[in-house]
Amino acid sequence: MADTNHAISDLEAMGEKAEMTHDEVVHMAELTPEEKAIERKLRWRIDALIMPLVILVYLLNYIDRNNYAAAKLQGLKEDLSINETQYQTGLSVLFVAYILMQVPSNLLLNYMGRPSLYIGFFVCAWGLVSALTSQVKNYGGIVACRFLLGLVEAPFFAGVLYYLSKWYTKRELAFRMSIFYSGSLLSGAFGNLIAAGILSGLKGHRGLSAWQWLYIIEGAITCLVGLVICFVLPDFPETWKLLSPEMRRVAERRLAIEAAEVDVDEEGGMSQIKGLKLAMTDLKTYALAVGYMSITGAAGFQNFAPSLTKGLGYDNMISLVLVAPPYLFMVVWSLAHSWLSDKLEMRFWFFMYPIPITIIGFIVFMTVDSFGPRYFAMFLMMFVFAQNGTLYSWIANAIPRPPAKRAAAFAFINSIGNSASIWTPYTYLEKDVPHYRTALAICIGLQALGGLMGMFMYWSLRSLNKQQERLENEDIQLSEKELRRLQVTAEREGLDLAAARRLQKGFRYTL
Repeated sequence: MADTNHAISDLEAMGEKAEMTHDEVVHMAELTPEEKAIERKLRWRIDALIMPLVILVYLLNYIDRNNYAAAKLQGLKEDLSINETQYQTGLSVLFVAYILMQVPSNLLLNYMGRPSLYIGFFVCAWGLVSALTSQVKNYGGIVACRFLLGLVEAPFFAGVLYYLSKWYTKRELAFRMSIFYSGSLLSGAFGNLIAAGILSGLKGHRGLSAWQWLYIIEGAITCLVGLVICFVLPDFPETWKLLSPEMRRVAERRLAIEAAEVDVDEEGGMSQIKGLKLAMTDLKTYALAVGYMSITGAAGFQNFAPSLTKGLGYDNMISLVLVAPPYLFMVVWSLAHSWLSDKLEMRFWFFMYPIPITIIGFIVFMTVDSFGPRYFAMFLMMFVFAQNGTLYSWIANAIPRPPAKRAAAFAFINSIGNSASIWTPYTYLEKDVPHYRTALAICIGLQALGGLMGMFMYWSLRSLNKQQERLENEDIQLSEKELRRLQVTAEREGLDLAAARRLQKGFRYTL
């Protein structure tokens, strides 16, 4: 980067040819001790500001999305005169809009290059829509509001996954992704506790139902946080003014070293359509998308969690409170799960082991009547959420560069993944209460499908790693496409093509 350019300029000034030796290139392929010290400070600064902000917003994202389930217990169906099928349509229509917006939104985010304003605007928008949902009077109104909520929530999740991949290396991502995802798990716990508090304290206040106060209070808080995001969230390392030039240089270089090429699009700004084409012609994109759909579909019980706990034989208040402990347990477990996944640099086994655990949980909940085993089964079912942090970081490593491709892939995978949320609500049938055998049997099938996708990813990445070993042989002639990518890296790092090729040594996909 800059130091390298200065060194080359000095050599040219001395009339010497600006070529780097093999040892110098090997040195370029890792951070110096001084840069590693800067990296530790950089990572602390990123963790201290960015992670709390995205966790808070994700917490609000899930609360605003899932308060629909809590509102059901607080009289929403009765006040709007809707039946169970209409309620399920209101649940699923959000994800229709959510999916429609995913890919165009992430392509636009990558093109704009201002995540702070882009994400902050949409956070404010979904907070406003959530607050206004309190004023709906009928079935048409709730469906319209849920559809709009899906449109304005869509830019956040896939956008943040792409955003974090521009800040963290693959060794750091799984744990951070799990910390990020803990926001949704916390929402499952505290969202329902908040709902229980509103149910007991504000029902009927100023002529409004408890569910209306739920939407008003949570929507207003979200709008306030959205404004904070606009002004506080940094965009990218190279534009964060609070970073010193040395920190910015290290932030860019460590990602370039990890991927064996710089984290920029060709010619400084690859066509977003070209990035989409690259993502759509990579089989890994589809395998990860189906794997994520399997997780999302199997986790669909979260949209009915208050109804599941009510089936254990308690009133509305206790049912909402009983939802919290399984979620809080999974927050702690998923953090330890992802920390160990990062430590061992393993994805496949950490993606696979929760599958049999969740299947046991589904079977117990379907077949047993007593409270203890069925409530314990809910803890086992929660293991599906441990897979999420692993999958998110697997995406970032399996589709590392260029950014336009990664942005499109994140959006597409999230779209396909959330498509399960369109149809799974209809599998939770009233006639199946309290065991929901149809829905949970489908969850078992989806987990088995996810396991197949995990095995496909393992063998695909293992094969690609063998190809990478072959490409490290400098005697092998590269294709025109590979040479173009090398040229981008060489120009950015101030190297010749041979040196840039040697810089690629050591990159491997994480299995």
